[in-house]
Amino acid sequence: MATRFGVVDVGTNSVRVLVAEADSRDLRDVERDLLITRLGEGVDRERRLGDDPMRRTVAVIAEYVQRCRAAGATKIRVIATSAVRDAANREEFLTAVKDACGIRPDVLAGEEEARLGFAGATASIAAPEPYLVLDIGGGSTELVRGAAGAERFVSMDIGAVRLTERHIHSDPPTTADLALARADAEEHLARAIRVVGDEPVGTLVGLAGTITSAAAIHLGLEGYDRDAIHHARVPRAAVDGIRRRLSALTSQDRRRLPAMPRGREDVIVAGLVILESVMDRFGCGEVLVSESDILDGAALALARGLISPESPATR
Repeated sequence: MATRFGVVDVGTNSVRVLVAEADSRDLRDVERDLLITRLGEGVDRERRLGDDPMRRTVAVIAEYVQRCRAAGATKIRVIATSAVRDAANREEFLTAVKDACGIRPDVLAGEEEARLGFAGATASIAAPEPYLVLDIGGGSTELVRGAAGAERFVSMDIGAVRLTERHIHSDPPTTADLALARADAEEHLARAIRVVGDEPVGTLVGLAGTITSAAAIHLGLEGYDRDAIHHARVPRAAVDGIRRRLSALTSQDRRRLPAMPRGREDVIVAGLVILESVMDRFGCGEVLVSESDILDGAALALARGLISPESPATR
């Protein structure tokens, strides 16, 4: 009988859960969900997690861990990335999570975050190599280059939430806001290519909410449809059109769009600025969208015994 594994991913903007069944080679989704809690609200400025963001995020993590247990997951891992990694009071948050659900989150170093994201994103794609995997998070953005596995990676201190807080001061954003956001993204990319290189890539693979939401808009979806979004291709010109369209709307108007997840409407424009900057820097005519990412990579690592859960699935 296939074993079930659970992973809860605590990001800067959202908390996600995956319960998957694994045999010797493959994963099969049992349950997958997401809630936007904005844990990283203000972290770029204060370097601390706020009390309210922590409370609502801990509550969601505890709910998701319970759902993993109820679904029969025998191994559960909670992972945390940029917002927790950068916070001066991260120990307070980690202790609160452990008290709430019995599992202490693993705060991933940039290297493990990149490796797991690459593994999840490229597990089932058939496209020209080498791959450049782009993961636009709320607090950080990862670039990972590789073919059979991650070879070179860099984590940039920009993300959809962080870039919004730094530069998007009007709603809708002004031309000046967007220019500052673009300049910040390009400055980080100029440093990033010293690590990952600027050689041509076979396929740009895009992960996370900014890119999947852009794909849903490009496809004209009336709501979230993972099967339609997974492995969709979004041309550079379409990304430009979507960014221009959303930049002209207020956050409230963006929220009314059928494919816009609630809680992403105020940060997606900054995320699209990052996507455009990467596509232009590497000369990519399109982005191949993957709905498989760090969640899937972490579940695969659990299934293959490459890592162990911090504590048992039951208390």
